[in-house]
Amino acid sequence: MGEAKRRKQTGVPSSSNKRRKTWLVGGAAIALALIAGIYLVTKPPEPDSGALPVADPEAPPFPAEVDRFGVSVGPEDAPVVVREFADYQCPGCAAFSEASRRLKEEYVDTGQVRFVFFDLPLRQHQNAMPAAMAARCAGDQDSYWAMHDRLFDNQSDWNSSSDPVATFSRYASDMGLDERRFRRCMTTDLHREDIEQSLQVARQLQVARTPTVIVDNIMLTRPGWGQLSAVVERELVDK
Repeated sequence: MGEAKRRKQTGVPSSSNKRRKTWLVGGAAIALALIAGIYLVTKPPEPDSGALPVADPEAPPFPAEVDRFGVSVGPEDAPVVVREFADYQCPGCAAFSEASRRLKEEYVDTGQVRFVFFDLPLRQHQNAMPAAMAARCAGDQDSYWAMHDRLFDNQSDWNSSSDPVATFSRYASDMGLDERRFRRCMTTDLHREDIEQSLQVARQLQVARTPTVIVDNIMLTRPGWGQLSAVVERELVDK
């Protein structure tokens, strides 16, 4: 008997239709619960949240004199300093790059934060060192941060390349840089010593994981925009 005929005769929908409605209601409830859960997990913590990391009371202040071995942007006298140790081939670092870009836009450009990026190319990543050199070679033509962002945005294009210099030279050309100068910088390892010095800083500070992000003297436990912005806001209030 069809559903329409059954309704006409009995006025009661079939049990299969009841089950369908129950399933739809249950599915909607599960979807709402998932949305609520995602919101609770991803929403930025409040600056006064007790869940935010704090500085180890026994830890010495970050040795600001080593900042010269990284690449920095922002005023020297900014009240808050954010430092990142990263590997261009590290997926987690590529994910964090969105947060660091937003940090520059919202806090560095307004003079509230200075951002220092330290190269920490890991041994297991064969193209991490060439990528670090590519950023610094672009920096010789005032395009360090543009190349920094491009490397992270296109990480999947070059991370397993057998000729990363060719890829990075193409990026330089696309960005309007002098490609011959850029390629010469790459092939002569012009900035290898600078990167090695950055690596030495990481070893001295016993930084081994990437990304490691430090706000003043506070190491983030969940590097990302939520925790980063909340800790920065708390530090700005305390200054």
